[in-house]
Amino acid sequence: MAGVGKRMRPHTLTIPKPLLPIAGKPIVHRLVEDITRVIGKPFDEIAFIIGNTFGKEVEDQLCAIARETGSKPRIYYQSEALGTAHAVLCAAPSLNGPVVVAFADTLFMADNMPFDETDDAVIWVQKVENPEAFGVVKLDNDGIITDFIEKPKTFVSDLAIIGIYYVRDGKNFRDELQHLVSAGISKNGEYQLTDALENMKNKGIHFKTGKVDEWLDCGNKDATIYTNRRILESGNPKTNETAQIVNSVIIQPCFIGRDTTVENSVIGPFVSVGACSQIKNSIIRNSILQRYAYVAEAHIENSMIGNHAEIIGTASEVNVGDYNVLVK
Repeated sequence: MAGVGKRMRPHTLTIPKPLLPIAGKPIVHRLVEDITRVIGKPFDEIAFIIGNTFGKEVEDQLCAIARETGSKPRIYYQSEALGTAHAVLCAAPSLNGPVVVAFADTLFMADNMPFDETDDAVIWVQKVENPEAFGVVKLDNDGIITDFIEKPKTFVSDLAIIGIYYVRDGKNFRDELQHLVSAGISKNGEYQLTDALENMKNKGIHFKTGKVDEWLDCGNKDATIYTNRRILESGNPKTNETAQIVNSVIIQPCFIGRDTTVENSVIGPFVSVGACSQIKNSIIRNSILQRYAYVAEAHIENSMIGNHAEIIGTASEVNVGDYNVLVK
């Protein structure tokens, strides 16, 4: 999660994208919980690979997420964007024994994801309509991966890699990553994870696929709002008992955070409101409001509103970052 999240600006100017809230909980927190559930037991350690400018407050949040799921936290830094293989190699001391690697801007939904830790390796995939936009895999008749293809220009497969990987031998994985970097094997100045996986496959490692029911992207505003909607639809959203709902209607599913005040308003469906926000005389649909947001005399939908932002008297789709004020 070391990237700067340019497609999610202005929200990622102040916090890293994986800490943006989805239905009241940071993306990376949900991802850690979901993967822990799939594996079936807590991880010994959760290593977060971040940019070296994220700061202590972010690191403390990440460490708390790991501890909450029963794991020891560890922080590593990628100081320069040199590709996915380089990013994972930054956590080299943690690449021992069975390892799961996940990119922290993606979520998934799955009722049944059978997992066998004795497999050599597993790559989770999802069938997509536009495979040319993704890295995809080809399978043989036994379901073993035969090829990794990055953004194919002609159709070869519609099974897209969703950014979650398992390898049973972390040391071997680490050695392959190190080989790429030491040998300078890169593309456009970046070391690619799929190159390391291809080398492992060619040396006899059998890669199987894990499949999810739904893959939820958090790469830009619209995708994140849609993911918020799907999580609200599939979960058990709630209004915090400390929230004050005065002469207002909450159309479920919605998440209303602690110490929030809603007066003379209609909220929902598919709205998440962060802690300590205030909403007055407004209609809000299909949107995400972060903490300490203030909305008055407004009608908004399909919108993201940052921490401490103020929206007054507007009727539109908005995308407002932290501490900004929009008055119309």
